[in-house]
Amino acid sequence: MEMKLTIRRVPTVVSNYQDDADKPRAGCGRNCLGDCCLPVSKLPLYAFKANPAKPSQEDAASTKSFVNILLTEWEERMARGLFRYDVTACETKVIPGNLGFVAQLNEGRHLKKRPTEFRVDRVLQPFDPAKFNFTKVGQEEVLFQFENGGDDSYFLNNAPITAADRAPNVVAINVSPIEYGHVLLIPRVLDRLPQRIDPESFLLALQMAAEAASPYFRLGYNSLGAFATINHLHFQAYYLSVPFPVEKAATHKIPLSEDTMKSGVTVSKLINYPVRGLVFEGGNTLNDLATVVSSACIWLQDNNVPYNVLISDCGKRIFLFPQCYAEKQALGEVSQELLDTQVNPAVWEISGHIVLKRRNDYEEASETSAWKLLAEVSLSEERFEEVKAYIFTAAGLVQADDDEEASEGEEATYAPVPVAPMPVAEGCLVLQ
Repeated sequence: MEMKLTIRRVPTVVSNYQDDADKPRAGCGRNCLGDCCLPVSKLPLYAFKANPAKPSQEDAASTKSFVNILLTEWEERMARGLFRYDVTACETKVIPGNLGFVAQLNEGRHLKKRPTEFRVDRVLQPFDPAKFNFTKVGQEEVLFQFENGGDDSYFLNNAPITAADRAPNVVAINVSPIEYGHVLLIPRVLDRLPQRIDPESFLLALQMAAEAASPYFRLGYNSLGAFATINHLHFQAYYLSVPFPVEKAATHKIPLSEDTMKSGVTVSKLINYPVRGLVFEGGNTLNDLATVVSSACIWLQDNNVPYNVLISDCGKRIFLFPQCYAEKQALGEVSQELLDTQVNPAVWEISGHIVLKRRNDYEEASETSAWKLLAEVSLSEERFEEVKAYIFTAAGLVQADDDEEASEGEEATYAPVPVAPMPVAEGCLVLQ
């Protein structure tokens, strides 16, 4: 039986601030995020706890503040008409099947979303100030600065840009959202970093997931060549109050040599999922987990392997997907049937939340059709094992000799995300 999802709907109008990205903004006095305006500005500030422990009752109160602040600020931007369309009017459903793929019908997004402005065959490309980047965004789209608060979490409605010696991290709305509360985490915005992961920015993304402390708040990352559309470093995040299919998929733990387990990080392989991927978990600290995963990502991008990352389970579980869909497109190896759907399988689609552009595709969506699409994203088994060996070396991991690959249903661990109420105000949830 098909499960329908609904969310609260509010009126919307097209943004007045991003309808023309080519209008000059530097020095224009439009309160942008560039050097001309940001350093002397004041913005809301959310300070996160640098070293979160296991959640306590006090942490739960702080978590509620983070969730409510983010969504309250997001709704305020919606009321001001800063989005390109009303995502709350989009139909969403859970597709019947073993994994429960989530389908959304968003018929206008591909027409209103910003087009890609760079080559899709190179994962690393230099930052180009002439193309759209987040320094051209108006400050009205920023929800808050996101900075290290040391031992405490707190929120200020109006604060100067936090540090004169470094560029601020900001959380801004995604004006072409695919879900309620869809935001962008932009590390060190004034540094104009290209879309490439580094250890510091990846740790920041994990800290945001940990601060949210909700299984329904995930962060995602798309490299160039894996359907990132802006070459300015950013992570995406949003709330969806159902488990993602990839979070429910079976995994097989890869045994590591004792010498490489000092960080406490474990690695597993996805089993019986359409896209081959690795799952990194644990770590003695968030920094340990960030170091291992970012090392893997750096090898991928340095070697021109497109990839996507899902940060799940409050920052404690990271899914890494090397992918090849754009390459197959360029080689003419993707069927016309799939191309006609106009679906670009980035991190959310790979994780099982599939945004469809045509009503017919939405109405006929099935686990079979979702699987068929995502299987085209995956590396072959041979290529995946080759890439896995390289990134293990880059991350300082050594696979133990006694590993035996798990066959379907054998030595598999199932780890579904717990389904529990989110700590947000009524009316802000995706409802089953």
